[in-house]
Amino acid sequence: MTPPDTERVAANPKLIIVSGMSGSGKSIALHTFEDLDFYCVDNLPAELLPEFVRSATGKSDLPPKLAVGIDVRSRNTDLSTLPSLLSKAGELGLDPKLVFFDASDDVLIKRYAETRRRHPLSHLGLTLHDAIALERRMLKPLRALADISIDTSETNVHQMRRRVIAELDLAAERPVSLLFESFAYRRGVPADADFVFDARCLPNPHWDARLRPLSGRDQGVRDYLAAQPEVGEYVAQVTTFLDTWMPRIQADTRSYITVAFGCTGGKHRSVYLAETLAAHARDKGWREVATYHRELE
Repeated sequence: MTPPDTERVAANPKLIIVSGMSGSGKSIALHTFEDLDFYCVDNLPAELLPEFVRSATGKSDLPPKLAVGIDVRSRNTDLSTLPSLLSKAGELGLDPKLVFFDASDDVLIKRYAETRRRHPLSHLGLTLHDAIALERRMLKPLRALADISIDTSETNVHQMRRRVIAELDLAAERPVSLLFESFAYRRGVPADADFVFDARCLPNPHWDARLRPLSGRDQGVRDYLAAQPEVGEYVAQVTTFLDTWMPRIQADTRSYITVAFGCTGGKHRSVYLAETLAAHARDKGWREVATYHRELE
């Protein structure tokens, strides 16, 4: 279950400016940054950027990662002044990056037709086609200034989220919470489980009178199960499976993954397996790992 490299830490706090054409996916990008623990603000007037940065970074309870949406909705704002505003933000210790989102005119028109939303420049009495053309002209200085340009014409929501993370090299900053859960089949499978493994085929400590009162967290039960060849083979195969697929699921913009182990009573085998695999995940470097034993809580 080796996670992506978690050792890289940015030298400076981040400031990401999200801009681009209306309907190109800027809101999805901001939601993605929010999932990555960025403090996000949308539709901020450009001239307020330095003051916002100064205020946000001056509060210890806020993370030093900011994402701000600035586009043509910022009325009465000269977007050509953004370079100097970014310089002022850089003087405050941040590392500003401008990400510009775009899509073809045909795709933008189709998206507006499907959502029936109004274009932000429609108040000028323009047709949708003319509003898009005017917006392109207004945003031309920002597109030229962009550190990264992302065309979303042929991407769905999930592909776009993955591309944002990849383009900005943010995979290592996205914490994924792993929960290893034990349960009893007689009470049903946990509804939130992403992976479910059945341990009822393994030797059952319940039939040992000395071990029956104990649980899979107790050393006696752990020693008993660890000594069983079938259990060792089971753990090895499940570990190989999770080591292979967990990082791929993590890379697919997931924030929570639940791995559930079930046995007859939810007290011995499933508890042992959940604890064993959780310890393995911690050893592999996953940062947020927890266990939950439904029948013991």
